[in-house]
Amino acid sequence: MRESLRRHAARHAATLAIAGLALSTVLSLSPPPADAGATSEPIAGEARVIDGDTIQIGETRIRLEGIDAPEAGQTCGRKWVGTWRCGDAATEHVARLVKDQTVRCEPRGTDRYGRYLGVCSTGDVEINADLVRRGLAWAFIKYSRAYVEVEAEARALRIGIWQGDATPPWEYRRRAWDGAADIAPNGCAIKGNVTRNGQIYHMPWSPWYAQIRIEPEKGKRWFCSESDALAAGWRPAMSR
Repeated sequence: MRESLRRHAARHAATLAIAGLALSTVLSLSPPPADAGATSEPIAGEARVIDGDTIQIGETRIRLEGIDAPEAGQTCGRKWVGTWRCGDAATEHVARLVKDQTVRCEPRGTDRYGRYLGVCSTGDVEINADLVRRGLAWAFIKYSRAYVEVEAEARALRIGIWQGDATPPWEYRRRAWDGAADIAPNGCAIKGNVTRNGQIYHMPWSPWYAQIRIEPEKGKRWFCSESDALAAGWRPAMSR
């Protein structure tokens, strides 16, 4: 009886060891969390402007943390009448700030697309706060409350996006996506274009989106998400 119990205990221990090894293997193969490998060191250098809240230093894309700027091609209402191209204005303002300057970004982790989130500055000017202060971006309160007070100041002065009616960019993107997904195959609304500058994907709110025809024989294709496009080696369209 004792011998039988010893054999049972040995078999049970072996089973647990195998299960533990299997679990360890599964865990080692699991994808890392979104911010795994994110550097805590500042990223600095000359910057290229992708849009009003995204820049690129070297090969590193950086999303300005805590803010959301109007999309390229988006318009906002004026104080009295008409509209102005608020998306282009935000992009051009960032371009002026970074021109011939060393941009320094303090990392704040990464987003789900692998972009670094950062607070970026040129000299004494913090770009994130400056955009909100000038009414060229919203405080992105879904993810951060860092710029809520700065936004309140701009709103009180009724400058930039606060001088008239303006659709928050997250709502603008949602509407553009819903409209494009209704007619895109399987609702996959991102257009992958092939140009002499490489493989570039366009979101439904891209100013060039409507001009692109998907021709599979030329290598053009649809994507269901930005992460799919990035994983396939395509890069986002730049606003300028």
